Amino acid sequence: MNALLKIAGALAVATALTAPALAQTTVIAPSGSTAGTYMDYMKTVYDRGTGSELLQIPIATFDKEFELTPMAAESWSQSEDGLTWTFKLRAGLVWSDGEPLTAEDYVFALQRAATSGYDFAWYWDFAGGIKGWKEVTEGTANVATLGLKAVDDLTIEVTTVAPKPYLPSVTSLWYPVPKHKVDELGDDWAVNVESIVSSGPFEIESWEKSNNSVVFTKSDTYTGPWSPVIDRLELDPTLNAPEVGLPAFLAGDSDYSFLNTGQVPVATQRFPDGIRKNAVFATSYISYDLDAAPFNDVNVRRAFYYAVDRAELTSTVLKDIAIPAGSILPPGYPGYSESVVAQATFDPEKAKQFLADAGFPNGEGFPDVEIWYRDEGGYNGAIVPAMAQYLQAEFKEVLGINLNVRPLPGPEWMDGLRGKKNNIFIAPYEYDYLDPSNFYGIFYNGGRHGYFIPEYDELVAKADSEPVWEERVKLYAQAEQVMIDQGLIVPLVHPITIAVISDQLGGDAAAPNKLGFTSLDRLAHYFFTHLTKQ
Repeated sequence: MNALLKIAGALAVATALTAPALAQTTVIAPSGSTAGTYMDYMKTVYDRGTGSELLQIPIATFDKEFELTPMAAESWSQSEDGLTWTFKLRAGLVWSDGEPLTAEDYVFALQRAATSGYDFAWYWDFAGGIKGWKEVTEGTANVATLGLKAVDDLTIEVTTVAPKPYLPSVTSLWYPVPKHKVDELGDDWAVNVESIVSSGPFEIESWEKSNNSVVFTKSDTYTGPWSPVIDRLELDPTLNAPEVGLPAFLAGDSDYSFLNTGQVPVATQRFPDGIRKNAVFATSYISYDLDAAPFNDVNVRRAFYYAVDRAELTSTVLKDIAIPAGSILPPGYPGYSESVVAQATFDPEKAKQFLADAGFPNGEGFPDVEIWYRDEGGYNGAIVPAMAQYLQAEFKEVLGINLNVRPLPGPEWMDGLRGKKNNIFIAPYEYDYLDPSNFYGIFYNGGRHGYFIPEYDELVAKADSEPVWEERVKLYAQAEQVMIDQGLIVPLVHPITIAVISDQLGGDAAAPNKLGFTSLDRLAHYFFTHLTKQ
């Protein structure tokens, strides 16, 4: 018996020594922006390193059916008065350098965001409604007054100014910051690969700052939900543009590519099983500086609202890679209202009348204006430039005005929007969490655009804290009616992304959800951890 065991053991050792090592699986994908300064989502969102959110574990996130899934938190509960949420973290989570991940790292992340000029701070005001947030970010209160508390290493307590029945969804964008690294290096901890630590399913291997491309590897220390199946992940923003991405895909240099309108028929014919579509919960709309002429006149804004033929725009110019938008809410999104959408008609005569009422009959005397849009890849890269050209021609034909078009890099566009350096923008926005408060919040109390509309703000505030869903929806619809009546935006289109993926990709992430859509990197944590490759 002992001899047999020895022989078997010897054979096993010999087999192990002679068997080839298993090849690493590497997925190469388009993602991110070509510019990024910090690999820290809680330092900067609009100028972050590609995939920085994949390096950290959020409190919760969404799966491909848009079900909210606990991640760092294993549970949460709300107090009887609705004002305090308690999040219980999983035991055993660590940073990639071995330091324990604690509640203090999450609390520190938001305390730092509230006091350091975080470019996404507005999200935590309108969405989180954290007690004291506004006062601290405005510098009128001490950070210690924030409604955030690390009760112990595994317990976080959040107090809000009003009941927030949807707060767990908001935490899908709450990532920890390694306080021990910030104490040692300051913000520079997130600048160099050598000093970056992760708490999520991936670690960073390299970062090419000239184009913001990154290489991630499967984390050896991650013990949370959704551990990756693949070994390496290369995210290359230069592949975002379909004109670059599809040739790379055809050459075997990328595992999937987004498609522009001209590429869809060819790719569909050649890779019929590889086509994936996604109804993005996103809206492209026109926004204004409400304080600057000529858009400080509601009649001008309403003229623009009625001057857009959205059906023609989506069916001819965009060739159905987007659908008409009559509301800030996309179809299927919670709170979507057909009665709101029905008002967004193409009515040239009404548009001309509103412009005449503003003192510009047939466009006479109207100043030349320049519309700014964000130059980017992905689905917006396929939609927005063509849409801007269409609007230029449409407003000339219907209103008799001259509209110039100017693309800008993302940070400059955002700086122009928030700083009111121009008076009209094309503004795309994709949901951050699944609740109507997300979309309506971007116009609430300043929000993303510096809008301060008391009537609107009052309705949204009531809706946000209303515990009865049916009553909430009614209040949000009333708020959107204020947007229509005051011409605050012109909803334009909701994008539909079309991509082609390699037949080597598999797993749950590569399969469409119940609605027939595949979110790809729009749900990055889910997608890249549920993806396999042959």
